[in-house]
Amino acid sequence: MYTIAQSQMLLRTRTELPDGLKLATEEFCEDWSFVRSANALRIGKQIIMRGWSFVCVADGSLRSGVGDTSQEAIGGALKLALRHIGPNSNAAEVEHIQLTPYPWFFLARVKILPYCIQPGATLPVYGESESVRSPRRRTSRPIGAEVLYPRFGGAMPQLKQMLISSGSASAKSK
Repeated sequence: MYTIAQSQMLLRTRTELPDGLKLATEEFCEDWSFVRSANALRIGKQIIMRGWSFVCVADGSLRSGVGDTSQEAIGGALKLALRHIGPNSNAAEVEHIQLTPYPWFFLARVKILPYCIQPGATLPVYGESESVRSPRRRTSRPIGAEVLYPRFGGAMPQLKQMLISSGSASAKSK
């Protein structure tokens, strides 16, 4: 297995590269491959010199993973992080790795940055339907929550009433 470290680059397997730029890669997972012996700074310079764009297109994705070894934990976290990279990004950089050893396993937190490599110096504007959306937040309690937490939210109506009554009492005293 390939040793995963900070500042490593990954490319989608079908990423088009500028003419004359050959990068040695090693398959990692699904449709991602590691770029051997090149980091984001070096690859970015080579791509820009050939008139293409190399742009970090979004905030990073931070995920955690566990494993029997440090590399298994890092690999699991990296796979999860890559699943959250949008379809418009064709490269990613391992920005940060935090490893915590425990007696029987390792916990890794990995942050990656998505990049877009494409011909030309400008990036296209993607439509609303192509953007990656975050999942909706739950606006109500789960079914059966009142059984588990019978007093949940019970104090809020009382506090609201106290604020209203104290506000009207202070207005009358003036």
